[in-house]
Amino acid sequence: MPDAQHLVLFIAAGLLLNLTPGPDVLYIVSNALRSGVRAGVVAGLGITAGCFVHVFAAAVGVSALMAASAHAFTALKWAGAAYLLWMGVKLLGAKAGAGAVGSPAANPPYEDKPLGVIFRGGFLTNVLNPKVAIFFLAFVPQFIAPEAPNKALAFVLLGTLFNINSIPVNSGWAVAAAWMARHGAVQRGMHWLDRAAGAMFIAFGLKLAFTDNPSSR
Repeated sequence: MPDAQHLVLFIAAGLLLNLTPGPDVLYIVSNALRSGVRAGVVAGLGITAGCFVHVFAAAVGVSALMAASAHAFTALKWAGAAYLLWMGVKLLGAKAGAGAVGSPAANPPYEDKPLGVIFRGGFLTNVLNPKVAIFFLAFVPQFIAPEAPNKALAFVLLGTLFNINSIPVNSGWAVAAAWMARHGAVQRGMHWLDRAAGAMFIAFGLKLAFTDNPSSR
């Protein structure tokens, strides 16, 4: 583990990185807007669970192997891109919620979506993104001392700390989005918010599809 100074730097950098909008944040916000703060929090927990897969895979070298293998990287890349594109198209085709117009701001017309489905969607959004695996391989080792006796264990501990720190940030996104949904203007514009979120998911999917394997650079 790093010393106290480097540990504080690691935590601060992790919090800033978790605040950066991307497919994960978009998934949390879109679910919180449509189904409330609990759905947004569950979406964030699903994403965190996906991050743990990347952390443990990187610790045992699977992510490094994937980054070095063009076939493995390409397969996961296309699976992730297809999933993001599917989510984008689904949002673009979503119908406006019944009763959205004129509903009391304190009781927005939330969509009743099973929490298990939301959790699984967040998990897949993260697990199928090879850029997350590359991120952990690039970011975490910078804070592991070269003389560390067990680098794999240090990687897991730091990755776990990063993921735990992401929970309040993700929950914050959910609370903020659910608060926005209480405003009548947001409710009336939910149909267009779905369209915007769908377009962004498609953009993220296309960006992922055209991402090069780091080993080919």
